[in-house]
Amino acid sequence: MEQANFDYDLAFSRNIGWVTEEEQHELRNKTIAIAGMGGVGGAHLVTLARLGIGHFHLSDFDSFEVENFNRQAGAKMSSVGQPKLATLVQMAKDINPELTVREFPDGINEKNAKDFVEGIDLYVDSLDFFALEARRIVFAECHKRDIPATTAAPLGMGTAVLNFMPGKMSFEEYFKLEGSSEEDQALKFLVGLSPAMLQRPYLMDKKRVNLNNKKGPSTIMGCDLCAGVAATNVLKILLHRGPILAAPWGLHFDAYRNKLKITYRPGGNDNMLQKGMIWIIKNIILKHQQQI
Repeated sequence: MEQANFDYDLAFSRNIGWVTEEEQHELRNKTIAIAGMGGVGGAHLVTLARLGIGHFHLSDFDSFEVENFNRQAGAKMSSVGQPKLATLVQMAKDINPELTVREFPDGINEKNAKDFVEGIDLYVDSLDFFALEARRIVFAECHKRDIPATTAAPLGMGTAVLNFMPGKMSFEEYFKLEGSSEEDQALKFLVGLSPAMLQRPYLMDKKRVNLNNKKGPSTIMGCDLCAGVAATNVLKILLHRGPILAAPWGLHFDAYRNKLKITYRPGGNDNMLQKGMIWIIKNIILKHQQQI
């Protein structure tokens, strides 16, 4: 079979109508950083590549395992043991061979975070839920440089999205993680992402949530919803297309419960509602851990 020649305008022509031709070429020239190529990271990259974004900074140090099969875009028998970063870069370049990608195979740390966000237009957070130190580092760099940043969490069969915009509340101002134990940071991150906690009623086995062992259940539906909602926010931010919900405002959509909540927590995790929810969730988790 004769190999097709790649044509950017033809490849992304079906986007036209929802974006103009001029906007499509704006997207072609944008650079997005994505930290983490796992459940949501792989879905983000594939979705944004199909949107026509032309340049990426990507990080991940992990390799695929069979336990990733339920949710991760690059996880398949042929990729077991293979680096997630290299696998996903190849997938993205199969969509758009013209992509330029800067790879950060050691993950994100204090030494490379500045370089990771240098020259980007927007950051999409896809780090493992429990990689809170790396997450704090990269969000701080974005805030310092007035780079918009979005995080979409797969929660049950839904997604909760927060945007951190230049001149608005920062990641640390919202989540208040500094000075907390690792377990309390994870708890604050969970409740901060999901003030509405729409996923709580249908968690069938609560013992599967274990903050101490850094384990929790996941679904492909949550990851794919994250990618769609985050990419829509990316498009709006990059093309200046309408209002953006910025922290302390957030959005939580749960497909299982057919519910959408717009959340507002002035003061972030210092908000009294948040403090109460953190206390409730902590006690629920402790109760179920004691029963194990």
